[in-house]
Amino acid sequence: MPDACGYQRVSYNSCRNRHCPKCQSLAQAQWLAARQADLLPVPYFHVVFTLPEELAPLALQHKRVIYNLLFATAAETLLKLAADPKHLGAQLGFVAVLHTWSQQLRHHPHLHCVVPGGGLARDGQRWVSCRPRFLLPVKVLSRLVPSYLDSS
Repeated sequence: MPDACGYQRVSYNSCRNRHCPKCQSLAQAQWLAARQADLLPVPYFHVVFTLPEELAPLALQHKRVIYNLLFATAAETLLKLAADPKHLGAQLGFVAVLHTWSQQLRHHPHLHCVVPGGGLARDGQRWVSCRPRFLLPVKVLSRLVPSYLDSS
């Protein structure tokens, strides 16, 4: 009798959920390796732009306008400051992702930007690296953002 020993082995059906470690770990590892191959061999920085709390209720009513303004403001701020020879003197590239809620599920619109540690020189022929562990001055970034909001 084959079932007389009492040994059991659980074998899950594939749920195909990308977060499931049993079903998708190989696909996840392959996807991560492919994304890492796309990265430049430079350090990356995480820059967050948060919509002022006073404007958050307005964003609930006018999402497209306010979120477009947030993206445009973040882009202009990063590009202008990085282009300034006093800071980096290069053209940045970056990826920005909108988050509209906090971890506590409160309305909290903000952008997460992933920025490589440098950019192309004005002539487009060479890479300009940022200083070690320092991309752009936070205080200058903070001063520039409100000026873009006022001029729009």
